[in-house]
Amino acid sequence: MRLSLRFVLPLMLVLAGIAYSISPLVDQMTLRWFVRDLDIRSSLIANTIQEPLQEQLAAGKKAKIGEFFTRITQDERLYAVGYCASPQVKAVASRSLPEEIGCADLGRWELPGDHLLASAQGPLHVAVKAMTSEAAPAGKLVLIHDMSFVTRRSEETKRYVFYLFMGLAVVVSLITVIIAQLSWRGWMAGMRSLLRGEGLLRQPAAGSQPALPEFKPIARDLQLLIRELEAETRARDESQITWTPEALRAILHGELRGEDVIVVSNREPYIHQRRGDHIDVQRPASGLVTALEPIMRACSGTWIAHGSGSADREVVDKHDRIAVPPETPAYKIRRVWLTPEEEAGYYYGFSNEGLWPLCHIAHVRPIFRSGDWAQYVAVNRKFAKAVVSESKTKDPIVLVQDYHFALLPKMIREELPEATVITFWHIPWPNPESFAICPWGEEVIAGMLGSSILGFHTQFHCNNFVDTVDRLLEARVDRESFNVSYGGKLTAVRRYPISIAWPPEHEMVQKEVPTCRADIRQKEGLPAEHKCGIGVDRLDYTKGIVERFHAIERLLELNPEWVGRFTFIQIAAPTRSGIDEYQHHEAQVRAMATRINGRFERRGPPPIVLKVEHHEPSEVYEYFRAADFCFVSSLHDGMNLVAKEFVAARDDERGVLILSQFTGAARELPEALIVNPYDADQCAAALHMALTMPDTEQRDRMRLMRGLVAEFNVFRWAGRMLLDAAAMRRRNRLVGSGGARTA
Repeated sequence: MRLSLRFVLPLMLVLAGIAYSISPLVDQMTLRWFVRDLDIRSSLIANTIQEPLQEQLAAGKKAKIGEFFTRITQDERLYAVGYCASPQVKAVASRSLPEEIGCADLGRWELPGDHLLASAQGPLHVAVKAMTSEAAPAGKLVLIHDMSFVTRRSEETKRYVFYLFMGLAVVVSLITVIIAQLSWRGWMAGMRSLLRGEGLLRQPAAGSQPALPEFKPIARDLQLLIRELEAETRARDESQITWTPEALRAILHGELRGEDVIVVSNREPYIHQRRGDHIDVQRPASGLVTALEPIMRACSGTWIAHGSGSADREVVDKHDRIAVPPETPAYKIRRVWLTPEEEAGYYYGFSNEGLWPLCHIAHVRPIFRSGDWAQYVAVNRKFAKAVVSESKTKDPIVLVQDYHFALLPKMIREELPEATVITFWHIPWPNPESFAICPWGEEVIAGMLGSSILGFHTQFHCNNFVDTVDRLLEARVDRESFNVSYGGKLTAVRRYPISIAWPPEHEMVQKEVPTCRADIRQKEGLPAEHKCGIGVDRLDYTKGIVERFHAIERLLELNPEWVGRFTFIQIAAPTRSGIDEYQHHEAQVRAMATRINGRFERRGPPPIVLKVEHHEPSEVYEYFRAADFCFVSSLHDGMNLVAKEFVAARDDERGVLILSQFTGAARELPEALIVNPYDADQCAAALHMALTMPDTEQRDRMRLMRGLVAEFNVFRWAGRMLLDAAAMRRRNRLVGSGGARTA
């Protein structure tokens, strides 16, 4: 033991000295790494903003360029951005651009070197990128990153290196003590075994000396540890991604070779409507659009959709395309035109009188007609041709959206066998008994199984789908991996809970909450301290608006002190007005609001303000920020993004969310007041609780919900699907399938 200590103590001192001596080297290496990463990041940012910047330059909008740069510098590491049209002019820049950076002396920052600038805030990294245009052929973009974090990281790295050497000294010392206890003969036998290439756990060859039995437990433990570390690393890789538009672009360019994404949906993200002598651009009230629009802004590509606006044909080019968003184009819409007969059969008929009530437990009888089915098939075929025409390669990434296109994945697969088709079903999937009502159920499921990946909001919906496949088709279902093999092709059935963009756009939350509260109450003719609730839905019978009004009436019956002191504002966007069931539902909602208001109108403002009209997202957010609570009472819903939008709008950490247990969001936001919308007494109690909840409890609940929505945002939703698609492509290349899926 004394001999071991005489060896161990000097060894630890030597390793400690080595750790101290290499600290300067660690600092230099750390600095070089971060400088290289910031150079790469600067190039990525320059490429990203090049197109919108050139458009602003061409339009001569220097003031807007400065505002554009200031918004970009909200990134925690991007310190300042500037643009020099030539060395003789003053830079157009964000307010934080250092005085030392001028257009006349940009040349010294372009010479080889680390390009570091000392400042009061700490070291800054300066990158100059050429950004030429017809208006300014000598233009240069200056990107300045805050490098104060490098000092913190360097100190952490040196500390970890010191701990590493100390740990190494301890491990080496322990191994030395153990080795000293082994016999020389046994040690030499083990060494000879290793030199012959025999594994510690491998069975020895005939005539050779067996491996030492005392090493077997150690080897098994090491193998188990390695497997656990590999599994933990794989899980951590995804969890440590900060899901942003930039992260999505990195996935597309890295994992999926930078291919453009093609999205297919019935509803378009921007609708052009003719209003007299001018054209209005409208964003529809749709959870699907809310989720996918920021994805397309991040990833570029093409969005194929039905052109339904009265001025849609007037604004497209000869290929039926238009760049959007109007203010800063980032992707293109390819519009598909439908005849009135096609729209009536495919959209109003089979999709919304058949599949919609079939998949929602809302006690509305689905209607199936053979004529509607024929139009549904024809329109799906028309969209498949549009996908083929928009594909730039043989293996595009196609995101098919929702129940309007159940047949489309198989049709795409027939034309583009190497395509990666990701289908997401935004509404619930029923149990096999319910789905069997559909006369063309087998064709619907077979069409969906043309997908590479098929996504649902919840595991419950995945289970229902797999059960339906097992019941209706001759397919091989692997319930452990949730893969379905059908027709020699494999479809992965996965759970991808959809969400919204985070953080919300600045325009949505720039108006302060107290101002929103005052303005909305003035607009609706309510007293300044009046309690307000908000509901935002399409005027659909699945949203539980009738049940919501019953709950409000019950609240006023049980707690009459709220009469005249509380008003519920219901924003109900008109939808599918050509269907009889929707016309009846709208009449029922209007009549019920009138009846309840008439019953309690004698004591102040009305209990219900019903607004059956379209509202832009910025208007909806103003109502969210003005309300004391939001009531989501869906009778059956895939996710319901209104709940998450309300949470995102409340940066004041106030407000209460009342949420139906029959939404996918209820599984993710347990801090909301979860209710059964069919139980009027329970909902009335939740309304009373929301109106009387202390600020501290509101804050605690809202913080937890905001944290979840921030982490599990829409970019994560899309990113997980794209990562799974990338992994599927790699596996297919390994088995030599050239991108085609095999069973």
